[in-house]
Amino acid sequence: MTETMTAASSQREMTPPAKYIYVFGEGQAEGNAGLRDLLGGKGAGLAEMTNAGVPVPPGFTITTDACRWYYTHDRQLPPGFEDRQREALERLEQRMGRRLGAADDPLLVSVRSGAKFSMPGMMDTVLNLGLNDRSVEGLSARTSNPRFAWDCYRRFIQMFGSVVMGLEKREFEARIEAIKHRRRVKTDAELRVEDLRALVREFEALVRRRVDRDFPQDPYEQLALARDAVFQSWYNERAVYYRRQNRIPDDLGTAVNVQAMVFGNLGESSATGVGFTRNPATGDNHFYGEFLTNAQGEDVVAGVRTPRPIDELESISPAAFGQLREITSRLERHYRDVQDFEFTIQEGTLYLLQTRTGQRTGQAAVKIAVDMANEGLITREEALMRVTPVALDQLLHPRLDPKAKLRVIATGLAASPGAAVGRVVFDADVAAERGVKERVVLVRKETTPDDIHGMDASQGILTATGGMTSHAAVVTRGRGKPCVAGASSVHVDEKNRRFVAGGVTVQEGDWITLDGGTGRVILGETATVDPELTGEFGVFMEWADAHRRLKVRANADEPRDARKARDFGAQGIGLCRTEHMFFAEERLPHVVEMIMSAPTAKALQAQLEALQSELAARPDPETERGLRRDMAVLKKSLAVPLRAYRGSLARLLPYQRADFKGLFKAMDGLPVTIRTLDPPLHEFLPKREDLMSEVAVLQAEWERAKKRNRKAPKPARLRRQETLLKRVEELHEFNPMLGHRGCRLGITYPEVTEMQARAIFEAACDVTKSGVKAFPEIMIPLVGHVEELRHQAALVRRVAEEVMAKQGVKVEYLVGTMIEVPRAAVTSDRIAEEAEFFSFGTNDLTQLAFGFSRDDAGKFLPEYLERKILPTDPFVSIDVEGVGALVEMSVERGRRTRPRLKVGICGEHGGDPASVEFCHRAGLDYVSCSPFRVPIARLAAAQAVLRGKTAASDQR
Repeated sequence: MTETMTAASSQREMTPPAKYIYVFGEGQAEGNAGLRDLLGGKGAGLAEMTNAGVPVPPGFTITTDACRWYYTHDRQLPPGFEDRQREALERLEQRMGRRLGAADDPLLVSVRSGAKFSMPGMMDTVLNLGLNDRSVEGLSARTSNPRFAWDCYRRFIQMFGSVVMGLEKREFEARIEAIKHRRRVKTDAELRVEDLRALVREFEALVRRRVDRDFPQDPYEQLALARDAVFQSWYNERAVYYRRQNRIPDDLGTAVNVQAMVFGNLGESSATGVGFTRNPATGDNHFYGEFLTNAQGEDVVAGVRTPRPIDELESISPAAFGQLREITSRLERHYRDVQDFEFTIQEGTLYLLQTRTGQRTGQAAVKIAVDMANEGLITREEALMRVTPVALDQLLHPRLDPKAKLRVIATGLAASPGAAVGRVVFDADVAAERGVKERVVLVRKETTPDDIHGMDASQGILTATGGMTSHAAVVTRGRGKPCVAGASSVHVDEKNRRFVAGGVTVQEGDWITLDGGTGRVILGETATVDPELTGEFGVFMEWADAHRRLKVRANADEPRDARKARDFGAQGIGLCRTEHMFFAEERLPHVVEMIMSAPTAKALQAQLEALQSELAARPDPETERGLRRDMAVLKKSLAVPLRAYRGSLARLLPYQRADFKGLFKAMDGLPVTIRTLDPPLHEFLPKREDLMSEVAVLQAEWERAKKRNRKAPKPARLRRQETLLKRVEELHEFNPMLGHRGCRLGITYPEVTEMQARAIFEAACDVTKSGVKAFPEIMIPLVGHVEELRHQAALVRRVAEEVMAKQGVKVEYLVGTMIEVPRAAVTSDRIAEEAEFFSFGTNDLTQLAFGFSRDDAGKFLPEYLERKILPTDPFVSIDVEGVGALVEMSVERGRRTRPRLKVGICGEHGGDPASVEFCHRAGLDYVSCSPFRVPIARLAAAQAVLRGKTAASDQR
């Protein structure tokens, strides 16, 4: 990672502000909670607690401005900074009555990070700073506790050595384990003072060997090195990854908090702990946390000893416990949110070291928001803004048991949330067969539409390639199945039915677990817990619905998906992909027959029509006789392929009709947008490479047979596969995504569009007769020119009128188009002459606007994101500046022609909260997303309204 701020920050000319350091202590602080941008969350919290009279050890905060200066000026601090830091340190020394690192009575400090947004555990901390070979003796004498002093010193060297000097933590830990083994003790707390002295000497020798210098003895040098190390931790790998996952800007920087140490390891009357004012896992309103006696805070987090429930603190230190309850309750009321706090009790005296907004699960977030609104702490509008939309994912999918021990062997993209546990299979047919009787996880290099049956039978999907909008990702999100995609460290060997990851070989039949919410691949069978859609969830979503303007539909291809979407609050179907219906086992043969017979039928039909044209011109008698002979021959030749072509469509029609009836019934009274056939035809046929291989094998077998018998006939299967390969070769395209697909197929083969339209309107009329209200919206894909849409729309409307006249039923319907070709967006005023609605297919619109191949962009997009060439993955969150501009232009021009034009979005962006907010601003009528993202979109739409009100209020 290049350790620079973003381009915008690095190019900004920073002038030294008046203050880089803010002091706090003794009931007074120079900062407050409103200075989070400058002091970071931790520094602002310390200042606010100090001003509120909470017992906080004094100290000072180095601002985020200093961090930004550090990175934009070649790791140099502003002019005069060291003098200001020395002044702040002297004020702290005066307050504490001790000097940093003094030999007789040393002041010790902690040096901690603190960004504007909480990033727990992502950056570095140094504790007990100020100790050296002389001051450790002074601390020992002042406290009359040599063991405590040497324990602090060994902790300091261990932490400083790894954080600041770059030694591996395990090198220190190995030496601790060795001495515990020699002493036959289990915990660090059982080591004697002489053991700790020996450890310090070992640690110092280790530092000397590894970095070729003595451990720093000057406390001021220690402070400078620790401060800079905390700045540098802003760009460590875990911090960068965390910011990327949580969309936290890189140019914010971190503050550094220097604070007088208080000690929880001074004996059994001392303790340290962490806690929350409410349960962060469930949201229950009870005091929650853990503590250890005779320990420092790192012990609780690191798990070197088993912490005790915080309720037990009352029996050990009742006064401190009562004070802690009173202070943290007051902090929750003050901040009007759950607080995550750290505390230390030094010989019976309580100190608060931190308070910040507590992170929580999706379940807890909803319950806490509803409870606090009902308690009058916050308004309903504030409650809606307290829950991030993506947090709702956790409520809608099974999740890993938080108590489970995990062995993570790989990490990929968190493509579809939830937990999946099953035995590994590498083939869709095997998955479909075994998935009926047992839990399986389908592992593939990549998935294709042919795999849909195996995907449906699997608990989850793992792919080694592909992105957030890959086939695997889109299908699994639509079906609510967990998926980890693009796990590049997973090396799939489909031939030998195994994969290798993290140095582990996983065979078919072995158990693995997928965490689709984090992208983790876990070895073995891990316990899961079911989602709990509590009563608060329903209340919360009612509040959201009362505020949003955007309607929310679902992308659903089957009645099962449609019913699930409606359960989640969908207001219709925004995209039904009819091609997914063609892959069912009983239908695919008819689709293949249609594809195989269509070109011959079309070619002969065209020749026949040409002869008919010549005949219509009234040629001379001899020419007429010749034309009629040729027509008779053509009609005879045409009969078989035409019968096959029309017959295959006729056999598909009842299936399609039944599909649409199921959708109309599930969405009774709500609109159902049905996209006519979109993908290129080759996707329904076997892969070219597989056919070539099979034909070669069959050809070789036939050649061997002919050596034994020269008259051996060509095997029937070889003839069939050769014919199929020839058709696949004919359909082969260099760029299928820009080839013969979408409306182009419908224009070339209008009978396909006619069959689908007939199935739609026959289904709509049938259900209408039974009392169901059907509102079909027929969507023509990949339109780039108004004449393409005019051709297909006329066909659909003709069939609609024919069916309704025959059935004696009137059905309301619309004909519209997907806006996914940039030319369509630019000429939307013309497109709207024919289209009664627009639906933006932002997957393809993004692909065509950028010139990116969605399936291949994974090779370079990660580097684009790392180098800040792009702020976010445009296939995950809509590119407002480019693709968004096309959307806004299209909406404006389309409504200029047709003012009441209905406009929505049905790409994967429909479930992305940032994209939903853009759709609200752009004036769309609805968004459509996978069923399991419907609640997310509902909340995001409500939050878009509330943010707009806040912005308008701020401008007044």
